[in-house]
Amino acid sequence: MKTPRDRSSERHPVVEEYGRLAPQYETKWSSYVEATTRETLARLTLRPGERLLDVGCGTGALLYALSQRHPGAQLSGVDPVPEMLAVARRRLPPEVELQAGWAERLPFESAQFDAVVSCNMFHYIREPAAALREMRRVLAPGGRLVITDWCDDYFACQVCDLYLRLFNRAHVKVYRREECLHLLQEAGYGTIGVDRYKISWMWGLMTATARAEG
Repeated sequence: MKTPRDRSSERHPVVEEYGRLAPQYETKWSSYVEATTRETLARLTLRPGERLLDVGCGTGALLYALSQRHPGAQLSGVDPVPEMLAVARRRLPPEVELQAGWAERLPFESAQFDAVVSCNMFHYIREPAAALREMRRVLAPGGRLVITDWCDDYFACQVCDLYLRLFNRAHVKVYRREECLHLLQEAGYGTIGVDRYKISWMWGLMTATARAEG
């Protein structure tokens, strides 16, 4: 039996898995990262001087694309995996703020951002309702939310979700479009839309957009 000291020294499954994957993450998943970044950017409007937070920023692929496309924006990222943040720090401009933290407990003041984005991360969240409320908390009134993730309306995602639930401790759940809509409504967002689409012959995603109506 593990003692309390043994349990306290264990790393969270997400931190353990992505700490190991960080050096080769973007090489291994390059086409997937490129597709999800592209689809997220296509649904995001950002004006000069606006403040944006990337929740689960990982190695900084989306933040890097945003820094190139919107050099006047104030960009921040948060991720629980130190190794992923280290990769992001090396690639991003020094003015991009990076912090360690979890989606359910964002280390930022309320009403601080004009936009919150999240890419490839929502199926790892253990408390989705709490995470969406936290994202809404840090958004200024009228602020925009954009989340891209797998979509369980597609058969390939259903199979992958079932497999990962059985064999991957980091994975939590993939959501259907209707489930995503319900979660956003329950978290108090307005002007909600959820697009679902394929990025290959088999793999399906969805991107949700919403506003923090204040």
